[in-house]
Amino acid sequence: MRILIVEEKLELGTLWKRHLERAGCDVTLATGQDAATEILNAGTFSVIILDLVLEHGSALALADYASFRQPDAQVVFVTNTSFFSDGTLFQHIPNLRAVVQRETPPADLTEMVRYYAESP
Repeated sequence: MRILIVEEKLELGTLWKRHLERAGCDVTLATGQDAATEILNAGTFSVIILDLVLEHGSALALADYASFRQPDAQVVFVTNTSFFSDGTLFQHIPNLRAVVQRETPPADLTEMVRYYAESP
């Protein structure tokens, strides 16, 4: 299963990447919207882990692009805010499967990603 992580904080993205790789995933890490867009154009992914609050770019625009370019890719938003806690994101992003807090233990995030990657 191929996983794309879009996280501007390199240390956090690398932590998630290592956990997923230990679980047998093929993981690509992008540190911004532009890099992620290029990566999405070059290959397909089962799951995209996407920081909801990108300082340079728009996570919503990237998720929308992913739903057009790779409609089978499942999106998991990671955030440190409760702004979207009412569930409205699920109405706007058709392939969104979960919104989790940034503090979610990497092992839990890994299991969630593996579950969605294996789901039809």
